[in-house]
Amino acid sequence: MKKTLLFLFFVHFLFLGYSQIEEQPLDSVTEKMIIVEGDSIFRNSIDLDEVYLFGKLKFSSYKDKLRYYILRRKTLKVYPYAKLAAERLEELNDSITKIKKRRHQKKYTKEIQKFIEEEFSEELKKLTRTEGQILVKLIYRQTGETAFELVKELRSGWRAFWYNTTASMFKISLKERFQPDQVHEDYLIEDILQRAFSEFKLERQESVLDYDYTQLKDKWGHAGKEN
Repeated sequence: MKKTLLFLFFVHFLFLGYSQIEEQPLDSVTEKMIIVEGDSIFRNSIDLDEVYLFGKLKFSSYKDKLRYYILRRKTLKVYPYAKLAAERLEELNDSITKIKKRRHQKKYTKEIQKFIEEEFSEELKKLTRTEGQILVKLIYRQTGETAFELVKELRSGWRAFWYNTTASMFKISLKERFQPDQVHEDYLIEDILQRAFSEFKLERQESVLDYDYTQLKDKWGHAGKEN
């Protein structure tokens, strides 16, 4: 129930380091060690985050190239909404667990819903149909649940079906999942995200789904390759 209030709102409006110190020799130790700020343990190496090396994009046709860059523009536009939604959901869940009385939980969730509506409503209204569908996919990428499943947790199965049928009239499926290992377009979306993360155009938020981007690259080849 806690999870779905935030995503019901989305459904409604689809119709959103470290610093290194210079190496210093230690007494009776011949090997130079590294002192990392905030860490009392001397090290002779530093663990770095995993990085991907990207080659130049190649496309088999101008149509594929155009398709990729249109998808790129739309993905970069809606990703911040999916990321913020996941963050708000996590905050909501953390807060709800600390509230013991049911009526206080309901009051709190209503306040959060009102805040979210004021924060996102006007922006979400501006999304196109395809942008809305990408957003549904990215919500699944960040939470591991479809918008339909999230609605069903709070509403009846009939209400979830009704939402999905209504959305289908606008070519938006609330049951859509993000499957980059099976759907080529989803792989393209993941490729777009990873490149944007590496270029600091988007703030990274890891997916809850179990897939490996390196394996996806091996399977699909370069970004413009068709299945």
